[in-house]
Amino acid sequence: MDYNFFDGFGSEYSDEELKEKIEACKNIINEGRILTSIDLIEDTIQLCIDYDLVEDGLYLTNALLQITPYNYEIWHFKGIFLNNMFRFAEAYNCFRKALSLNPNDVDTHINIAIAEDNLGMFEEAVESLEKALAIEPHNEEILYNLGALYEKKEKYNEAVEYFRMAVEKAPDYLEAWYELGYCYESMGELKDALAAYEMYLNGDPENYAGWYNKGIVHLRLEEFEKAINAFELSIALKDDFSSSWFNCGYAYYKTGKYKQAMTAYKKALKIDPDDETIYYNLGQTYEEMGSIANAIKCYTEAINLDPDYYEAYLARGNCYDASGKFQLALRDFNKAITIASEPVDAWYAKADLEYSLGKLNESIESYKNAVEIDPDNFNGWLKLAEAFFEVGNWLESLKAYKECIRIDKNYARAYYSIAKINFLLSHTQEGIEYLKKAFELDPNIKTEFTNDYPEIKSSKLFNKLIDDNK
Repeated sequence: MDYNFFDGFGSEYSDEELKEKIEACKNIINEGRILTSIDLIEDTIQLCIDYDLVEDGLYLTNALLQITPYNYEIWHFKGIFLNNMFRFAEAYNCFRKALSLNPNDVDTHINIAIAEDNLGMFEEAVESLEKALAIEPHNEEILYNLGALYEKKEKYNEAVEYFRMAVEKAPDYLEAWYELGYCYESMGELKDALAAYEMYLNGDPENYAGWYNKGIVHLRLEEFEKAINAFELSIALKDDFSSSWFNCGYAYYKTGKYKQAMTAYKKALKIDPDDETIYYNLGQTYEEMGSIANAIKCYTEAINLDPDYYEAYLARGNCYDASGKFQLALRDFNKAITIASEPVDAWYAKADLEYSLGKLNESIESYKNAVEIDPDNFNGWLKLAEAFFEVGNWLESLKAYKECIRIDKNYARAYYSIAKINFLLSHTQEGIEYLKKAFELDPNIKTEFTNDYPEIKSSKLFNKLIDDNK
């Protein structure tokens, strides 16, 4: 019987047609008639590759190799199937066999690189692709694969070089434009990323992922209206893409369109109800709209989904603080402190609340913990200095004010506060020096000084000091 199944069909095959062809080849194999039908079986193997029929393809390939063990193309086919089955070590050996039979086959060099990459053999994969490139220096697929290898290793400069060469050889190579955009984005070269994504979208304007990525770059550039346009196009193309709804909501939020932001976030939640970040951002939006109770509910949902959600505890604590539920606020701040490795914001929030509640000693400890983590935070040292001053610990207050000056040498009020402490400690001469510096930096402090120390008006020494700094 003559099997001529490839006549009369187009490039697309139905499942039934594919099954019929494969069964026909299997019958040929079982009947021992392989030698007269090698071309037919090879064509069917190619269809198995095209339609990802891995097990059937491997069966046919193994059968052919028993008859033609020195056919490099069949070894190459077998390697492809094994690669697709994630049996990379076996695939690697098949590709090596194919290359031993035909060292100049570019496709085999490309596919052995895939196996090598998956086996963690990065340098070998690069070498394989460079061999292929030496054979076909203008092959954009080889350039693309080299770019992809470096991209996976986050070596973006090298990846960009190869992706750029790929699009120079083939300006309509959309996948290369897409990856080029991603690499530029990862490098922080956002304008170049936008240009690459736009080239990609020119060729595939109905790709929702391309519009999404473009929107993300606009977000990073703080071009929020453009981001909204990109995300809305992505949503129009794929209505159930939660990430586009979420980021569109964020862009609305940043433009003050809180109602639209809420609508977008709620749509994202319908698609992905277990995403704690959506609840968190929805809570932020409710806060901006003054709906503290709803914000607390959202932060609570986020915490229920992720009990270690540091930012949600901190945000809910601030809401409790704003609504006068101080113990609940302290509970959340304390919980946040236990979660993060460097919970500086939680320490500051706790310290500020303790200070406002008159728990000065507790606030001092909290501020100390905060500045220990964040030693260059000017406001932290300033608040610590003020708290020490209020409890009468002049020496520690003095140290904290000096830290303020270390960070900002032109902050006049720190010099003035140090001067006042020195006067309290009877270090008059040192106090005068700091007072001079305060007057120099901010002449208005002279009026405050005379109000704070009315008796000074009769002191010739201080009057001379004031006169000298007019």
